[in-house]
This record gives sequence, structure tokens and C-alpha cells, in this order.
Amino acid sequence: MIFHETKLKGVFEIHLEPKADDRGSFARSFCRQEFEQHGLNPTIVQCSVSFNEKKGTLRGLHYQADPHPETKLLRCTQGAIYDVVVDLRPSSPTFKDWIGVILTAVHRHMIYVPKGCAHGFLTLEDRSEIFYQMSEIYYPELSRGARWDDPAFHIDWPAQPVIMSDRDRSYPDFH
Repeated sequence: MIFHETKLKGVFEIHLEPKADDRGSFARSFCRQEFEQHGLNPTIVQCSVSFNEKKGTLRGLHYQADPHPETKLLRCTQGAIYDVVVDLRPSSPTFKDWIGVILTAVHRHMIYVPKGCAHGFLTLEDRSEIFYQMSEIYYPELSRGARWDDPAFHIDWPAQPVIMSDRDRSYPDFH
């Protein structure tokens, strides 16, 4: 795996290093030792899949509050998404900054989202699927979010969302 830290401290884009032969290819997508060597949380206690039928589906921006904030490792296993991470760590020099990365099933790279950051995505193709690995159990009462178009972040989405939940549409302004 090749680890590229983004402008947001602790947020990494991770590229696989496939070994190819006449059968296809094989690549490691997780290694506890390599994650630890890069200072990343290697704990995985829960995995989830998000399947999105239509292009233009927006999910997020989500995070889990204390006392169980979660780290996420995710990749697009079908289709393509515009993936966004927003730094919500008040002590961070990049507080309220964001990054956007296109994740596709074809390229197979991943994004590592540390605790304290919100995450969301917009599907760029129909039938897009995202595989999540999380460091914490999901606690519905700790589930939080920030609005996708909040003026505090000025996120430059590649298109207007067509489908989203009422909850994601109605988060209050972030202060």
C-alpha cells in the first residue's frame, strides 16, 4: 500500500499495489503493521456497505461524537463517488477545511478518515457501492452531521445532489 497524507493532518489517500499475472491481480488492502507505522488507528470493529442506486445520491456529512468517535477506512467497490472529508477538530490548523477525492471501483484506492472529521460522498455513477471499515461500534445516539452545503465549509461539489435524506438536508449551520 502507498500512503499519501492529504492537506488535512491524519487524512490519507491509500493506493493499493496490485501484483498482476495472467490470472489478474492481488493486492493487500489492510495491514495492521503498516497502519501503525504511519500512525494510523488499525482497529476495525465493524464493517458496513452503502449501496446507492442512482447517480447524484448524497450521503453525509457524518461523524460519531464522543465518547466513541470513529475512524473510517473506505473504498468504492462498485461505480464511482466524490468523497469529502471535513476537519471538525477545533485544535487542528486545518479546522473547517475539506478535501474531495474521486474514489472508483476501477482505481481501487481508499480514504482514511480519522476521528474528529466528518465524511460524506456524492455518487458519480448509478449503482455505486462503498465498503466501510470502522474503529467503533455504531451508536445511533452519538450520530452527528454537518450539512453538505454549509457556508462554514464552502465545499465545491462536482454536481448538485439529486437524492438525499431529510436528515442530511436539514442539519443546522456549523459554528
